[in-house]
Amino acid sequence: MAGDNVIKFGKARKSLKRAEKNKKAAENRARHGLKTSEKEKRAALAKKLQAKLDGHKLDPKPPSD
Repeated sequence: MAGDNVIKFGKARKSLKRAEKNKKAAENRARHGLKTSEKEKRAALAKKLQAKLDGHKLDPKPPSD
């Protein structure tokens, strides 16, 4: 029968939009969803690299406490 392959465009559009949102959500989870331990590791590495960079400055400023 010809009615078997009827596509409802509203449902198809909503389905595509939903799939797109799910894909973007997965990308955001991968990008921003870090564990606390991973965040701490990255912060420690950034601090270490900043200290190394500061140590190589020609005119170091004394730390202001």
